[in-house]
Amino acid sequence: MQSRLPEPSADERAHSDRLLRQLREQIAAHGPIPFSQFMERSLYAPGLGYYSAGKTKFGEAGDFVTAPELGELFARCVANVVGPVLDTLGEEANFLELGGGSGAFAEVALKAFAEAGSLPHRYLILEPSADLRERQRERLAAALPAELNARVRWLDGPPDHGWRGVLFANEVIDALPTTRIALRDGEVFEEHVALDGEGRLMRVDRPADALVAGAVRHVERDIGADFADGYRTEILPQLPYWLQAVAGSLEAGLMLFVDYGYVRREFYQADRRDGTLMAHYRHHAHSDPLWLPGLNDLTASVDFTALAEAGNSAGFGVAAYLPQAQFLMASGLQDAFEAAHAQAADEAARYRLAQEVKRLTLPDRMGERFQAMLFARGLDMLPLPADLLAADQGGRL
Repeated sequence: MQSRLPEPSADERAHSDRLLRQLREQIAAHGPIPFSQFMERSLYAPGLGYYSAGKTKFGEAGDFVTAPELGELFARCVANVVGPVLDTLGEEANFLELGGGSGAFAEVALKAFAEAGSLPHRYLILEPSADLRERQRERLAAALPAELNARVRWLDGPPDHGWRGVLFANEVIDALPTTRIALRDGEVFEEHVALDGEGRLMRVDRPADALVAGAVRHVERDIGADFADGYRTEILPQLPYWLQAVAGSLEAGLMLFVDYGYVRREFYQADRRDGTLMAHYRHHAHSDPLWLPGLNDLTASVDFTALAEAGNSAGFGVAAYLPQAQFLMASGLQDAFEAAHAQAADEAARYRLAQEVKRLTLPDRMGERFQAMLFARGLDMLPLPADLLAADQGGRL
């Protein structure tokens, strides 16, 4: 498998080796660690994790491309949808982005809010990576007028006091450290990372604790079938606690999550016997999460039924659930495309716009693989586009 991947540089290998030493020391001292803990360290270990180090992550020069990196259309559609909600909530309403990426979304969204007269009181970015936070600061300072940039604030943690506004997260939940489980003789096991006889990382199964086993049994009851022996997949028993932590203080407003995933009965199909976990390195997807930790983005698809349950537990109601293509089309994609097309400098720019729409909406690209889920709380009215509400597929959850 690794032979098909681009060859890491000597510096990259040295970087991964430093994280490997930490992991080996931890496992040698305390025994095998849950895969979720390995994933957390691989992605977020200070100075060494994938998101914590200085390597370019987003765009053609990185390891993957997110919707905001393709151009302005995605962010403009989101701004179209949530702008009226900000207006309804008043002058003190804030916009909170979880994980700001390269800053591309914030740059376009702030400009779109300003054009529509729907600027939030503050544009808040909750970014755990110090490296990404600095990149965002530099980008927004260079790209935005001073009066717009002045509205941006970075948070070290979720708001600890009541607030009103909009919370937005694009490709965030897929990067939450996931629990890997396996079924054996009807019992639930949790995947751990251990060391083999030569000190190499390896995956082993251990009996699951009550929290993980209970989460698995809940899924089995909900889909009306037991997992077969040998079935291996992912689950996020911590999702309700995470959502309460990041959104519990949102007293009135909207939450919008966009990510790739499925409703529960599709996520846990019988023939998907090894789950959805993937590693991404320089635009190559592969299935070995233990290969050169710290250099790969590790992700797992989202169980949107679980996300709906977590939102309900936190006191929110699902306002709409639909594929990304339908979300964007109901959110003014056609108008945004036509306006950008009319202003395009040349044929090459117009071609890039057409390609952007295709990648955002075609079923075999982002259009069907990515889903949008909106939650609401504390709103007397829900000022969402009629076309968006008409396209709701919440009944599939």
